[in-house]
Amino acid sequence: MTEPRPPSSPTCFAAEFDPAFADPEQASDVARWRSAERQRLLADRAAMSVESRHVASHAIADHLDRLLVGQFSSLRGLTISAWWPIKAELNLRAWLTGLAARGAQAALPIVATKGAPLIFRLWTPETKMERGLWNIPVPAEGPEVTPDITLAPVVGWDAAGYRLGYGGGYFDRTLAALAPQTFAVGVGLDAARIPTIFPQPHDISMRFIVTETGPHTPREHS
Repeated sequence: MTEPRPPSSPTCFAAEFDPAFADPEQASDVARWRSAERQRLLADRAAMSVESRHVASHAIADHLDRLLVGQFSSLRGLTISAWWPIKAELNLRAWLTGLAARGAQAALPIVATKGAPLIFRLWTPETKMERGLWNIPVPAEGPEVTPDITLAPVVGWDAAGYRLGYGGGYFDRTLAALAPQTFAVGVGLDAARIPTIFPQPHDISMRFIVTETGPHTPREHS
């Protein structure tokens, strides 16, 4: 599949121009390209061994510890959201479980309304769970919370900190709606880095991308 038609500016990648200038034809090209790239990256991830994903998850947990302590000094009193792993995603549940001993709270996202921003509820290993959208386990009850730190899974990512997700737009929609603004960190594999995701007006750059090789600082945040 061919890549999306490039912008009329002389730049090489869409990450180098203002995404507000994207036109409808270009947006359609980008959507088709992203769909193909998403499937390629998901297939590559699914082909990894369970052990390789486990090693990567463990390394990422260590990098998250160092990054967040460096940014916040202490995690005490913070609410940190991640995700329940599906589709061969990296598994950070052991790391989330350990947050309580450090004075932090773990939370999981929930699709309460299709097409709307996610909501978040607190989670511990003892939390009663139920099947949510796409059969993803979610906390069955409890008050909504606003995470101080939001970890977002990435299918693909680029040097500007933009993430390629599953295509539903839920995380970008949520990050745009959260108040106060959350500290957003994309989490994925180093092999999932691509030259650009061709960002569109709705895409939001992460503060950091963390992979098994360490934290990566997006250009605009460096």
